[in-house]
Amino acid sequence: MPNSHGSKRTAWHLPLGRVAYGEALGVQEGVHQLRVAGRIPDTVITVEHDPVITIGRRGSSDNVLAPSEVLKREGIHVIHVDRGGDATYHGPGQLVAYPIVDLREYGRDIKAYVERLEHTAIRTLACYKLAAKQRVGFPGIWVGDWKVGSIGIAVRRWVSRHGVALNLAVRSDHFRLINPCGLGVEVTSLADHVEEPPSMDVFVSTFVSNMADVFDWSIERVTLADVRNGRTWNG
Repeated sequence: MPNSHGSKRTAWHLPLGRVAYGEALGVQEGVHQLRVAGRIPDTVITVEHDPVITIGRRGSSDNVLAPSEVLKREGIHVIHVDRGGDATYHGPGQLVAYPIVDLREYGRDIKAYVERLEHTAIRTLACYKLAAKQRVGFPGIWVGDWKVGSIGIAVRRWVSRHGVALNLAVRSDHFRLINPCGLGVEVTSLADHVEEPPSMDVFVSTFVSNMADVFDWSIERVTLADVRNGRTWNG
């Protein structure tokens, strides 16, 4: 969606690399506050998490199938969060994107925003010759009957938090520790369908490029120091 001058909006890409879930959650909160205050543009945080199971605000701990001793052995924590959706797993080999987006600039239409995230993920997988799709009534990204990506967001003061997880090459045995999204579905990764999957860095770049196309953004890459030190943005 172009701005009033017809040019693309600037958005920031903040790559964090591999970080613990709690650390990324703290960064999200800080970036969200800055976006609500209008001090920064829309910002996409990308991460790869250490193993963790998260449960959304309407989710159930019953969808964590593994006993606590197994989770402890695998080094997997269970965290309740304020996003939509139920139980999901994050871990190495999975791209997680947290777009901090002011939805007042997009018609305050949460459903349309989720669809944009789905389209971004679908276009990203298509770049590697994997045909994915949406399923009516089931937010996320699907390859046949397998789920390859999940979406769970929260919106506060019309600025989004949380986002999308897209599987590049995750451990399927870790996903079997949960009932994904409470749906009883099987999970897959891009690496299960292509001979030469990209590196995570390349996969992230492809995703962010596609997101820029879907949202009609001009992307600037920033660091956490840039954000914390109040890098200048001419909004």
